[in-house]
Amino acid sequence: MDFSLTDEQQRLIELARDFAQREIAPHVADYDREERFPIEIIRAAAELGLMGGVVPTAYGGAGLDFKTYAMLVEEISRVCHVVGVAMSLPSGLVGSSIEVFGTEEQKQRYLAPLARGEVFGAAGVTEARSGTDVSDMDTRCRIDGSDYVINGAKMWISFLDVAKWFLTFAHLGVDERTGRKRVCAFIVDADLPGVSVHPLSNKFGFRPIKTGELVLTDVRVPREALVGEEGRGFAVAMNAVENGRLGVAARATGLAQACVNVMSEYARERVVFRQPLAAFQMVQSMIADASTATEAARLLVLRLADMKDRGLRARAEASAAKQYASDAAMQAALAAFQIHGAYGVSEEYPVGRYMRDAKVFQIVEGNNQLHRALIAESLTGVR
Repeated sequence: MDFSLTDEQQRLIELARDFAQREIAPHVADYDREERFPIEIIRAAAELGLMGGVVPTAYGGAGLDFKTYAMLVEEISRVCHVVGVAMSLPSGLVGSSIEVFGTEEQKQRYLAPLARGEVFGAAGVTEARSGTDVSDMDTRCRIDGSDYVINGAKMWISFLDVAKWFLTFAHLGVDERTGRKRVCAFIVDADLPGVSVHPLSNKFGFRPIKTGELVLTDVRVPREALVGEEGRGFAVAMNAVENGRLGVAARATGLAQACVNVMSEYARERVVFRQPLAAFQMVQSMIADASTATEAARLLVLRLADMKDRGLRARAEASAAKQYASDAAMQAALAAFQIHGAYGVSEEYPVGRYMRDAKVFQIVEGNNQLHRALIAESLTGVR
């Protein structure tokens, strides 16, 4: 795997670094406290071409390779992973599913504006009861003339306040041959009758992103809203999981690196018993362990990106990158908080925010226990 950067890659990373320090860093603590999505920052990032990701230029994207995309997401996420998740929407479940399974009309109407940062979409997958088991959904749809009518609710859906449409899923009943639910994927415009959203307030982490319940009550959509084949929606949902987990792993690695940076700086400056904290062996050990875990996470992210650039399936590798990077972020956040001592609880320092967000990273895009099971299954063949 080649770790060298081209001149173009280096310029893009420097552009992202400069943008993050100049446009994001001065404001991130404020909009996190206010639980406000920084849409003005996302618009500015889009103007610089940072939103298009791996989406082809023909559909408004940047046409990046996965390696460059992952490095850009990590760089931005060192300052704010919420901006990083906005960057990953076109390349993850929301955009990739339309790119792979959508019609040309759907790509032009939904994917291209999303990739250009003009609008935001969201994925309505998870449900309150079934959680991680995506295929066991309760949301139903039925055929009524030339339309589908959808009823159900999705939970823990993000971007509820800014999404103009949702890529969501419902089932038409059970396939008698397989015993599995016949899942369909739909694009549902947010302003359709019967669509309502109910964001949660005062969340533990990921506070600038409005997350909560998406309710679909007799929502009528035309057949043109169907993404992919009828009854094959589970394949649509699973198509982009590697992309989604790459984005999450890159963001978690960025957060872990931010923790390493802030704890190293504080340990150099904080004097205890007439010497800097960095002189104490226990503190050195915490910093070294967090740094090593972060570097290992970065390598797993780059390996996953490299496999995707070569067109290889990487199901287990995606789980390994997501699970390890989010655990590394939690390890680094805990160490940073401990090194800051009592000051860790103060808003003057970012480590409290880092620790809250790191915990959530261990749950989103499949909890880490699931990913460990998927890794073990790939090695043993036992489910």
